[in-house]
Amino acid sequence: MAQIDYFFTPISPWVYLAGDRLERIAARHGASIRYVALDGPALFPRTGGQVLAERHESRKAYRLQELTRWSKRLGMKLDLQPFFFPVNPAPASYAIIAAQAAGGGDLGALVQAFPRAVWAEGRNIAEDEVVKAILAENGFDPAVADRGMFTAADVYVRNLDEAVARGVFGLPFYIVGEERFWGQDRLELLEDHLAGR
Repeated sequence: MAQIDYFFTPISPWVYLAGDRLERIAARHGASIRYVALDGPALFPRTGGQVLAERHESRKAYRLQELTRWSKRLGMKLDLQPFFFPVNPAPASYAIIAAQAAGGGDLGALVQAFPRAVWAEGRNIAEDEVVKAILAENGFDPAVADRGMFTAADVYVRNLDEAVARGVFGLPFYIVGEERFWGQDRLELLEDHLAGR
C-alpha cells in the first residue's frame, strides 16, 4: 500500500482549495495518508521563499488572480480578504496533531475544516473555542486540544524540520516514496503516479 505524506498548514488558501480530493484519490488507489501539519510561514525563509507580506506586489496580485480562478473552477466559495488572516496557525495545527494521535474522528475532514473556516466561514482558528468546536464538528473530543498540546507542540517543530530535510518548499506538498508534488494543482499528477500512468 502506498503512503502519501501530506505536508500542509491550516491557514493556506491552497490547502483549502485542495478540499477532499486527496482523500478521494487515496481511497481510489488504496493509499494511506500521513498528515504532517507544520508552520508554513517558517518554512518559506528556510527554503528560499518569502512570506506573503514580503513578496513583490506583482506576485501578490497574481496570487489573487489564481485564487479567484481556482475557486471558480472548483466551485468553492473563497473570501480573498478573510477577516481573520493572517492568523497564528499553531493552535489549529496542535489540535490536528493531537487529534491524529488520539483518534476517534474523521482526520481528513478535520484537516479540511480549519482552512475552510478561514477562507470560507470567517472564523478565527487561533481562538480556543473555535478550535474545540471544529474538533467536535469532526467527531473528536474537544479536550484533545488541551491534553495533547505539549506533545503536539514538539511534533509541530519536528514536522518543520522533516519538511525541510525532505525537500518541501511550499504548501500543500505531497510525497509518495521519492516522488514529490507541490500544490493542489498537482493532485491529478499524484493520482497518475499512484495509478502507474
